[in-house]
Parts: sequence; C-alpha cells; structure tokens
Amino acid sequence: MINSLNDRVMLNNGTAIPGLGLGTFQIPDAETAAVVENGIKNGYRLIDTAQIYGNEEGTGVGIKAGLEATGLKREDLFVTSKVWNAHLSYDETIAAFESSIKKLGLDYLDLYLIHWPGKDSFKESWKALEDLYEQGKIKAIGVSNFEIHHLQELAEFAKVTPVLNQVETHPKMNQADLRQYAKEHEIKIQAWSPLMQGQILNNTVLAEIAAKYDKTVAQVVLRWDIQQNILLVVKSVRPERMLSNAQVFDFELQPEDMDKINALNENLRVGPNPDEFDF
Repeated sequence: MINSLNDRVMLNNGTAIPGLGLGTFQIPDAETAAVVENGIKNGYRLIDTAQIYGNEEGTGVGIKAGLEATGLKREDLFVTSKVWNAHLSYDETIAAFESSIKKLGLDYLDLYLIHWPGKDSFKESWKALEDLYEQGKIKAIGVSNFEIHHLQELAEFAKVTPVLNQVETHPKMNQADLRQYAKEHEIKIQAWSPLMQGQILNNTVLAEIAAKYDKTVAQVVLRWDIQQNILLVVKSVRPERMLSNAQVFDFELQPEDMDKINALNENLRVGPNPDEFDF
C-alpha cells in the first residue's frame, strides 16, 4: 500500500509505477501543458495521456516545463499513453506509437496500453506492443478496459503478460471479480474515473464517512482504492484540487467503513461497456 505520491508499486516485469497519478482525459491540448506542469510541481510523478485525447503535445510541453521547474530527471517521471485500437494492424500500431512519442517529445514511454479491446481487434496491436517492449522503446505494456474474457483471449497468444489493466473503477462499479482474476494472474488494476466523473461526490453514505474522518468524499474514495491496492489515475485541472486529491495518506478507513463503501456497488458504469463499445 502506497504512503505518498512518490511511492511506487512493482509491476510483474520489475518496473515500478507510482500508485497515484495525474490523468489528462478531456483536457484540451492548449490547457494540458499548464495542468501537467502544475501536477509535477505538486508532486505527481505519473502522467497519463492517450492518442485519442488529442493532448499529447500539450502533455509533452508540460512534462518538459515541469522537469525544468523542479530539477527532476526524465526517469523520475512515469509517462503512460494508449493506442486507439480501431482495428489497428501491426504497422498502424507501430506508427501510432512513433507519433505519440514524437508529440510527447520523449525517447521512450514507461507504459503503453491498448485503449479498448474492440471486437477481436487487439491481436496484431499486442504483437506490435511486444516488439516495441523488446526493443526497449516501452518499459512496460498493458491494456485498458479489458474484461476477464478479453484477458483470457489475450493470454492464448501473448508472449508478454500485461502489467496492468486500466478500467473504470469506483464504489458503484468496484470490479471485484475482475480484480480477483487480475490478482491471480499478477496483473495490476488501475482505476480510471475513480470519482465516477464527479457523480459519486453527493452520495450520502460517503458523506457520512467523510465527516467522520474530517475528509472530503473524494479523499475517502481515493483512500478506499489505496487500501485495496488499486492503482489510481485522477484528473484535476486545478492545483488546489490536485493537492486535495493527494491528501489521502494521513488517515486510514476502518474495516466497517470499507464494508459500507463496498456495499455501494451496483455494477453501474459511467463510461462505455467494453463488450458493446467498438470503433
């Protein structure tokens, strides 16, 4: 269990990933540089973007500015991007990767993910990721939005086991079965939309728990993830919210409160269903 923004978690290939990172989903490219720079200044060491977000250039500018402002080195950061696998061929995946690192202004990625499984469309993409990984252009490879049966299908042909699966995870969608499968196969779960795109913040059960600990609902939810060893990517465009989201290491939820939060599960998504979403 992580105890600070600097704490890292070991992945199945020996790469260490920060447990709590900054996401850039739905941030316009022109605004992303300032957000990423502020994130690095405020202690975030994992920066998460994607080809489809359209803000890799801004992310790259923010990374450069953040490193210059803090005196950190490139290897102090962990940068993730994702290939938008719209039935991509092997060559298209390679080209997408090369485009991403060029826009980011980086020599390598720490983590590259297949963004969605699609309909039987990830075999060639995964082969491309494996080759990029073997060439040292990516430190680790993984997937996003994969259900158990997608992971099982991947395992039938993959030479490299994905290090993590980034999926929608929050108290209304706690992914218990998927998390158990991933644990058994040494695949980490990383939550996107851990605050349910803000929809969870008005929950009365969570509000009562938050009052008990003199914390915000957001802090309680993020702490719930941390205590279950769920990796996190949290988006925030405001520095004060970035700081607030990181103030989750000075308290611990008691077992009865963890149980109350777990009981909120409804398998309710705010994002697309991976079994139905295609490109």
